[in-house]
Amino acid sequence: MQAEEEILGEIQKGLLRWYDFIPFSSVLYIGNKKDSLAVELSEKKLELTCASLYETSTEEWQRKYENKFDYIVSIEDLEIQLQPQKILKGWKRLSKLNGRMLLGMNNRLGLRFFCGDRERYTGRSFDGVENYRRAYVKKEDIFQGRMYSQSELKKMLLQSGWEAYRFFSVISDLENPSLIYSEDYLPNEDLANRVFPIYNYPDSVFLEEETIYASLLENGMFHQMANAYLIECSLGGEFSDVCQVTSSMERGKEDALLTIIHKNGLVEKKGAYPEGLKRLESLIEHGNELRSQGLSVVDAKIENGVLKMPYIEAEVGQVYLKRLLLTDKERFLYELDHFRDLILQSSEIAKPDIGDGEGVTLRRGYLDMVPLNSFYIDGKFVFYDQEFCKKNYPANAIIARMLATFYTGNIEFQKIISMDELFERYGLNKKKARWQKMEWEFLSLLRKERELSNYHARHRRNVEVVNSNRQRINYSTDEYYRLFVDIFRNADSRKLILFGSGNFTEKFLELYSNDYKVYAIIDNNKEKLGQKLKGITIKSPKILSQLQSGEYKVLICIKNFLSVMKQLDSMDVTEYSVYDSNMDYPKKRNPIILHHDTIRQDSTEKMYHTGYIAGVFDLFHVGHLNMFKRAKEQCKYLIVGVVSDDGVRKIKKKEPFIPFEERIEMVRSCRYVDEAVEIPFNFGGTRDVWRLYHFDCQFSGSDYIEHPDWLAEKEFLEKHGAEMVFFPYTEQTSSTKIKSLIEHKLL
Repeated sequence: MQAEEEILGEIQKGLLRWYDFIPFSSVLYIGNKKDSLAVELSEKKLELTCASLYETSTEEWQRKYENKFDYIVSIEDLEIQLQPQKILKGWKRLSKLNGRMLLGMNNRLGLRFFCGDRERYTGRSFDGVENYRRAYVKKEDIFQGRMYSQSELKKMLLQSGWEAYRFFSVISDLENPSLIYSEDYLPNEDLANRVFPIYNYPDSVFLEEETIYASLLENGMFHQMANAYLIECSLGGEFSDVCQVTSSMERGKEDALLTIIHKNGLVEKKGAYPEGLKRLESLIEHGNELRSQGLSVVDAKIENGVLKMPYIEAEVGQVYLKRLLLTDKERFLYELDHFRDLILQSSEIAKPDIGDGEGVTLRRGYLDMVPLNSFYIDGKFVFYDQEFCKKNYPANAIIARMLATFYTGNIEFQKIISMDELFERYGLNKKKARWQKMEWEFLSLLRKERELSNYHARHRRNVEVVNSNRQRINYSTDEYYRLFVDIFRNADSRKLILFGSGNFTEKFLELYSNDYKVYAIIDNNKEKLGQKLKGITIKSPKILSQLQSGEYKVLICIKNFLSVMKQLDSMDVTEYSVYDSNMDYPKKRNPIILHHDTIRQDSTEKMYHTGYIAGVFDLFHVGHLNMFKRAKEQCKYLIVGVVSDDGVRKIKKKEPFIPFEERIEMVRSCRYVDEAVEIPFNFGGTRDVWRLYHFDCQFSGSDYIEHPDWLAEKEFLEKHGAEMVFFPYTEQTSSTKIKSLIEHKLL
């Protein structure tokens, strides 16, 4: 498994890997020779010199290397200089008469900052957008750096003698350059599906960046609001002829590709590494197979290890279908049915549909047969980029992926026709979870999601956090506190009524129903009335009219709560709050209080106040005892979460030997355990449980110490002021070994 740092280094190399440096040219890289981009340059046929920004700015160094370099490469260096023009003039002196310079610069007016990302140098929101008028104004404010807008950068280059330049917009940013567009070119694709935004501080983000690019394109603001630029400056007036680069460097050596669109109408697809040639050959092979089945495919051929195809002046299939949905729903359904039929036509049938929800099995399943990888030309879908093919693959998995990619980044289409309706239309609901799992397994493996899980947790936004941030913006401080923070106000003294019967309500019931008695669940969906959720009957909101004001408290448990708030206002209901599944609502009715005898027996100073351990604790043994003892040695109050029987079946895929009631009683009876609790069935992860108990430390066995999922949870705890401690795994004794002995009748 590749290390996170290694993969990230390869991703950044995509910023320059496409660029056609003239072989054997002299290149000056501003930075350390161990930088990923320095390594990238060293792997090309170039004469590379690495130097610090300070070195290149000295008179001695400039005299020594005057007119020496064909290329100068600098990424973000000028942003930490108070006089960048002076540095640029010095670099011009170091360049040959026809030399070029490649500058990587962040845009202070980048879309990411309007979405709420904090400024990287000041660590505050909107400092860059406001042109730093609130930053560095006091004597004690030490300059850390700043970013510039496109017009400021152009002025800076002109003033320093670099009069010929060409801007390339970089998305998501200079460290994650998955998409690069020249300033005289605009994307012809659905960026809502292509862009995976990365942020300095994702916890402050309140907009979905990828959904805004379409509006920027329509209003001529795309390049002005790019997150970053790669600027090609040329003293000789010669520039690269590249218009667009799509990079997938994270995929690894066999699957990473660069797609390059040239001004002359040629599209090239290159393996990012030599091993990528096999992937190109499979593209040609898959195209020929699809043609043999009667499908239209963009012509392509491989020359000198590069796949070449013509630039197609046509609407991408995804864009065409979205336009149809907004203008002609019936035509949209007709064309979507046609696309589904093309998937079924793409291969011979290995197994027919027998009515079990599996659908037909294709002898060859092309996983990339989605509208995003097609053009709509003269009434036909014409396919391209069919990279992946799996033998004996269910057609329904591909059809489900067709729908998933269509709705990604476009939730507003659900108002016209929901994805659930389309799943029903194509018979996908019976095994919906299976199709979704297959897509995720394919994409996560391809994109190295597992290896990069910690990085993504730090730098990708969380949908629930985005919703919470938007809520804070929409209300005054007092309103926000009443509606979203102090949600349990009067919940003890009044009848608590939950509005909604979906996932939010289920989560609330699992986490808080033991502390707050729920009087009723209400819902506007007439089909749900009379059904039960966790033993509570779902009723109509009309029951509120039967209760007196001050007799009840309504808690809205719906993601899109605004319409319910308006409904309650119209009913003169004033006592209501909104349950935000991302908020921290610690247990309030039963606060943790240390027993006096515990304090007397254990008066020594401990590293932590409250500790937490989670587990099944089936066939309780000395390993469990040792873990509790070691945890109690480090914390004053130890909470142990025990997995329910249903949880064991879900997580372990097996039946527990000892039933839950007996397992939790054994744990509760242990002298080292202060409180034993049932872990909520669907919401028992570290994050949810921390929000319940606000423990200072979670203890776990060392067998999980390198597991990416646990490392991500560790980072979450540290971010919230808690820790995770791993204890050595008890090798001699384990529940698994004991069960094995029992099963083999050796014990």
